[in-house]
Amino acid sequence: LTNRYYIIYSERRKMVISVAFGRGGASSVRFGLRSIRTSNETLRYFRSTNGSYYRSFSTERKLVSPPIVYIKGEEMTRYCMDLILKQWIEPNVDISSWQFYDLSCKSRDDTEDQVLHDAIAAGKSLGSIFKEPTVTPTAEQKEKLGLKKAWGSPNGAMRRGWKGITISRDTIHIEGMDFGFKNPVLFERHAVGGEYSAGYGMVGAGKLKTIFFPKDQTQDDVVIDERFLEDDVNAVVTYHNPLDNVTDLAHHFFQRCLKANVTPYVVTKKTVFKWQEEFWTKMLTVFEEHYKEGFLKAGLLNQTGGNLMHLISDAATMQIIRWTDGGFGMAAHNYDGDMLTDEIAQVHRSPGFITSNLIGKNDDGSLIKEFEASHGTVTDMWEDTQNGIETSLNPLGLVEALIGAIEHSVHLQSATEEEAERHEMIEFTRRLRRIIHRAMVEGKGTRDISGPKGLTTEQFVNYVGKIIQKTSPEMKEQQKIVTKRAKPVREKSVQAMIDEEAMRKFFTSLDTDGNGVIDYDEFCNGMINIGMYPKKFFQDPGEKGNRELEDKL
Repeated sequence: LTNRYYIIYSERRKMVISVAFGRGGASSVRFGLRSIRTSNETLRYFRSTNGSYYRSFSTERKLVSPPIVYIKGEEMTRYCMDLILKQWIEPNVDISSWQFYDLSCKSRDDTEDQVLHDAIAAGKSLGSIFKEPTVTPTAEQKEKLGLKKAWGSPNGAMRRGWKGITISRDTIHIEGMDFGFKNPVLFERHAVGGEYSAGYGMVGAGKLKTIFFPKDQTQDDVVIDERFLEDDVNAVVTYHNPLDNVTDLAHHFFQRCLKANVTPYVVTKKTVFKWQEEFWTKMLTVFEEHYKEGFLKAGLLNQTGGNLMHLISDAATMQIIRWTDGGFGMAAHNYDGDMLTDEIAQVHRSPGFITSNLIGKNDDGSLIKEFEASHGTVTDMWEDTQNGIETSLNPLGLVEALIGAIEHSVHLQSATEEEAERHEMIEFTRRLRRIIHRAMVEGKGTRDISGPKGLTTEQFVNYVGKIIQKTSPEMKEQQKIVTKRAKPVREKSVQAMIDEEAMRKFFTSLDTDGNGVIDYDEFCNGMINIGMYPKKFFQDPGEKGNRELEDKL
């Protein structure tokens, strides 16, 4: 264009306040505008008349997150997540659509547990929930905290309110670090039934009869069991395993195993506990009708004779210790799933490296997903923090849960998978994960990962927060070099010999954070990995010959 564009930018207000154009004199700063977004977004790619990059400006526009339910918990994990929200999330993301609920013991006590019911209703409405670990108060804690009563675990109420199907627990992996399992391990724990909802009573010697009364009163009553108790003291326990949602569990499990390229196994104790036979039968039926062909094509049944394999829970306990290559998935009843996933966590490293996601089903058939870390509130570290003692909490499990909730919310708001993949929050969560993983690989993690020289809780959050700001799209624009450098001219003879695809792969291996720029740390690590780094001269520097050689070097 013959006209020149003038950008009026306020340093104080950190925003563009005017865009004008005209013919301007030779002394004016003249710009050809390559592209403009709205004034409350980043302005990019300003090119002056001599072809050099002048500058680009950020108006610090925040990404906009879809709504999630955020459940606050207690103790050390709450303290750590407050730091993460303040330093990682709020400076970069507009979270005004998030709904926060405080499920601390005091909040539940003050509201007579209404806050729990409100959180469950909100979770059912929004479909995506992040939950910090909470405390289920003991009788001792009830007195210590001055509570009206020892409130029960909120997890059971949530599973009922969201029609819980399964609790998905998977290993977390970081490229460049060795854990207990080399490849992913997936687990589905039936979310309902079993001992957790049992009724019981203490009785003496006598006759015990268990009777079922059908909802349809036209049907006859059924005697489930009848026995004589000879001991003077007996614990009588009654519980049941709901099976209507096992079909949904099966679909969820087999779909995830196929996507993750792992071999599925179903775990029960049906040889002794005969009532568990139906769980296996339902799982097998879904597999045979819908998924067997897909697993066969993927070669994932080569080690199981081409069929879905059943494992007795005792055998599963032993195989988890032996199968450290990973690459398998298991589905089990509630109690077995609880115990076996604890074992997986210990083999892999700790509960901090395992996810824990409750999958429920809404009235319209859509999935409700609640994401949390698989560990507790870390009481011992919280006591240290209160006493001014240094702590080093690894927040990986917590952050993976928050990432999961954000990404599920994006998918709920998107019409297609492709649309969800293009959402700006997906790019943000993936960049956040890369930054955390890279920090841990490079020795900038917490002390459970990086040893005694690792960072404290606060230091790690501060470190990652600074990296997030440095690698944000806006910051990368502001860090552009003032003068546009001419591209180096390659000799044709050399150009013809370059394997462009291999060169791009090599560049990608150096660009570990995927931002398109190789910084000094990335360059050093890459040169060390391929053994092409300059070495120091370690002989006595006091010798004249060595000093001369050092000068030359």
